[in-house]
Amino acid sequence: MINSAFFARGAVTVAEDLIGTFLEADGAGGTIVETEAYLQDDAASHSYRGRTPRNSPMFGSPGTLYVYRSYGLHICLNFVCQTGSAVLVRALEPAIGLEIMRLRRRTSNDRILCAGPGRLCQALEITLGLSGQSLFSSKLRLSAGQNELEVCRGPRIGIRKAVDLPWRFGAQGSHYLSRRFSV
Repeated sequence: MINSAFFARGAVTVAEDLIGTFLEADGAGGTIVETEAYLQDDAASHSYRGRTPRNSPMFGSPGTLYVYRSYGLHICLNFVCQTGSAVLVRALEPAIGLEIMRLRRRTSNDRILCAGPGRLCQALEITLGLSGQSLFSSKLRLSAGQNELEVCRGPRIGIRKAVDLPWRFGAQGSHYLSRRFSV
């Protein structure tokens, strides 16, 4: 069962364990196939320099949503774990609500509907207004997946600091990743 205790652990463990879970928002969603972990003592983490108005949800209870705009363009969804740490949800394999996601993303290419944090948030209509809310009282639903997936790991992408840490996780062989893993 996915509850606050699931998130009250290290973000690296949670990031790996989220692969294969099912994320839904108002009838649209799919299987999480890619995540990244960020810890408070991690130079790439928004919490690295301490609490600010922008990152304050990262200091909330386990299961708090931390939603932010990246590079002024893309909305990104994170689940807070232990204090100051979170998991970025990078990609889903879309499964339900495909038509509404296609309309929101203006594409008929299902492979890229939710491949990348910005695309995922656009497809699920995740907004900055969700930041600071508890996952368990928001419009989002997270549940255990139907199948256990083989997980691969590698360095995080799209960052400039601490790029060598192998804290990116993905479903082995998934066609829905934001970027393939190096072999």
